[in-house]
Amino acid sequence: MKIDIFPKNPHDLYTTPLLQQTAYWSEVKSKLGFIPLAFEIEVREKDLHPSLSSSSRIRDDILILYRKINKEEAVCYSPYGPLLSPDEEIMGDFIESLAEGLREVLPKDVILIRFDLPWFDERDDMDIKSMEIMMNWGTVNHNIRHSFSDMLPSNTTFVDLSPSLDEIVMNMKNKTRYNIRLSQKRGVVVREGSEEDLPIFLSLYKETAQRNGIRNHSSSSFSSLFHTNEDDAVVKLLIAEREGESLAALFLSLSDDRASYLYGASSTLGREHMPTYALQMAAIREAKRNGAREYDMFGVAPEGEENHPLSGLSRFKLGFGGKRVKRMGCWDYVLKKDEAERFFLEERGWQKYHER
Repeated sequence: MKIDIFPKNPHDLYTTPLLQQTAYWSEVKSKLGFIPLAFEIEVREKDLHPSLSSSSRIRDDILILYRKINKEEAVCYSPYGPLLSPDEEIMGDFIESLAEGLREVLPKDVILIRFDLPWFDERDDMDIKSMEIMMNWGTVNHNIRHSFSDMLPSNTTFVDLSPSLDEIVMNMKNKTRYNIRLSQKRGVVVREGSEEDLPIFLSLYKETAQRNGIRNHSSSSFSSLFHTNEDDAVVKLLIAEREGESLAALFLSLSDDRASYLYGASSTLGREHMPTYALQMAAIREAKRNGAREYDMFGVAPEGEENHPLSGLSRFKLGFGGKRVKRMGCWDYVLKKDEAERFFLEERGWQKYHER
């Protein structure tokens, strides 16, 4: 498969529902030590979809984040990229052709490219080894590997925002509707915050991380969301309060026709007032007001895994009437085998350290 690749300015990335592929996100990540690289992709339509007889060519682009891992080596990561997707039987051929094309235009110290594929995966019964065989089928170099872990959620739920607000509420589970009404009766109100309110979120987030045993992100991960020069996406901070006390908060992103629940945090105190339900209802209203047609609640447990660490959070999110979807997740294309193998070993060590 022949894919033409041309470097472009990240500022010129196309508007997309995928926040992590926007010019806005490239600027956010540049504040956190990544070097954003953008590329135009052009491919024949019939190469992506062999059953078609079309002679037309399809153009799209991809955002890639470059970062050094030591003095001599670097890795590249494409968050939810590429959006451009082929038929299932040639996914591996497409990834290989894209990665080999990128090899020619990326810095020479890159040892692997990690694609966090946003493509929907409807297979429920295929293990990772079988998926790797499928992805490498028909490739030349057999360099595609399933990543040790996903960087962004591969399992999520989308709430359809195209119906009226009343219809959206009616599609929610009874308990969810009850808790939304209860939060209103208990006097919970939601306001839009600003950068000045970031300490409120950080305090709630620290408490949430300690309560759930998760790694705490640095404050710069959140402060970087403010003050960008790009307008292809926007992120809003919403705060749920009762009697002047902040009980929960979330970051809501708006990109093209999609809203996403980006980050959330809550206090143990005041949970009986259901502030997180009020917060999500406010996010849905704000998303609809800004023209979003879907709301990505950004991360649930895999279907059928009742003992998964996200199972409780999943029940909460699914109560809002969304549809489960599963993405392909992270896949690595190895450019330098020995160096990549060392990186994989180190990565497993980091994961085990954070699981202790």
